[in-house]
Amino acid sequence: MKTSAFAKRFNELASQVEELDRSKMPYRNDFVSGFRVNDTALIEWSVKTRNLLARACGQDSEHYLEFVKREKPQSYQTNHERLLELIAVFRAAQEDYEGGYLHSVRSLVQAELFDTELDQARELLKGGFKLAAAVIAGVVLETSLRQACADAGIEPGSLNRMNAELSKAGVYNVLMQKQITALAEVRNKAAHGEAEEFNERDVSDMIASVERIVSELT
Repeated sequence: MKTSAFAKRFNELASQVEELDRSKMPYRNDFVSGFRVNDTALIEWSVKTRNLLARACGQDSEHYLEFVKREKPQSYQTNHERLLELIAVFRAAQEDYEGGYLHSVRSLVQAELFDTELDQARELLKGGFKLAAAVIAGVVLETSLRQACADAGIEPGSLNRMNAELSKAGVYNVLMQKQITALAEVRNKAAHGEAEEFNERDVSDMIASVERIVSELT
């Protein structure tokens, strides 16, 4: 897989904050003493970093929540002291992201969710509801591709567009791209109620294929 846009952005912001830290100047008033950096530059870096953490880590992650908490000015604190706290959170997030720990935790949660949904699709198929089963399997596939796009820094879109972009980025090969295209066709036919266009075996194979693809992507 090529280096994701998120990893590139982490490196860009790391360079920017190093430059910002080097620009600090001595500062003293009646309440605090230490160093100070340019307020505007600090705000710009904070906004860009908060956006990255929201996308790469999630707004419910410890990294994002702690960063937002540390952004708030505290009494008797210079803005450089606040910057150092933000840098500490940023570096922790970067290390966890580059180490694959964020992806691993998210993958475990998603795997459990996908297993449940695919089991539901199998039960619906057993009950004779092949349309509903195919639609659910299609939702699992699309959700998995959407997450793969997020991990690779690719803008999500339609299933077919995400499929093409992920293959182009080297996330998976052309063979898997063609398999996903075929699965998308079954999903679309099911969504439009075209029950005569596929049979129960097609849906059974679809569920198994989606399960395998999700496993490879996570």
